[in-house]
Amino acid sequence: MTLDPTRRFAGRAVHYRRYRPGYPAEVIQLLRERCGLRPGAMVADLGAGTGIMTAQLLDAGARVWAVEPNEEMREAAERQLGGRAGFTSVAGSAQDTTLGTHSVSLVTASQAFHWFDPARSRTEALRVLVPGGWAALVWNEHSSARTPFLADYEALLHRYAPEYDAVRKRRAHGPAIRTFFGREPERAVFANRQVLDFEGLKGRAMSSSYVPEPGDPAHEPLLAGLRAAFERHEREGRVTFPYETLVFFGQPGVS
Repeated sequence: MTLDPTRRFAGRAVHYRRYRPGYPAEVIQLLRERCGLRPGAMVADLGAGTGIMTAQLLDAGARVWAVEPNEEMREAAERQLGGRAGFTSVAGSAQDTTLGTHSVSLVTASQAFHWFDPARSRTEALRVLVPGGWAALVWNEHSSARTPFLADYEALLHRYAPEYDAVRKRRAHGPAIRTFFGREPERAVFANRQVLDFEGLKGRAMSSSYVPEPGDPAHEPLLAGLRAAFERHEREGRVTFPYETLVFFGQPGVS
């Protein structure tokens, strides 16, 4: 298994942009109330991917540097957001953003921090943040309330996507998060969900780096199982995919 994020999402950008969930409005409200997000705020969105969180930060009036090392993902964000005021695409990484020292007041990473080197990304965040600046790490995780649909979906991943557990265990990993912040950060949890037809569910699955792609022997069996799970649980042609959105936030430079 390669854990290099610049290669893991090759060929998945279209699915990622179309079918990954956004983040609840409560996340942006939290960033406003606790992390200094306001119109004109300078924000570095690290591991910005196709720009899902970047777009929400722009909607809040921020000026956003979308830092993304994967060329395909970065270009998808540029196509989607390139005409928007305040958007700047950056070919960089969490460990080497290329941004100026003390140039931003907020650093975000959504669905991305588990691909970072925690210590090196902390060093870089401290460099680019203004003194007293904030950081927020965000994940949409499968809901801990295991619905029958979600139980079936995860059973398929365990059966046909052998990398699933390894990637899942990297996400929201406490020691790495504490390393980044220099201490235990604050934490908030919000409910989130997607309502998907079968094409949406298939696209959501294929946006994940651990799901076998066409040509892999497990690809067709997984899709067949996905179709069967959809047919068991759909209501009026849709299934509900529940999430918990986790936000870890704090001031990395303040002990």
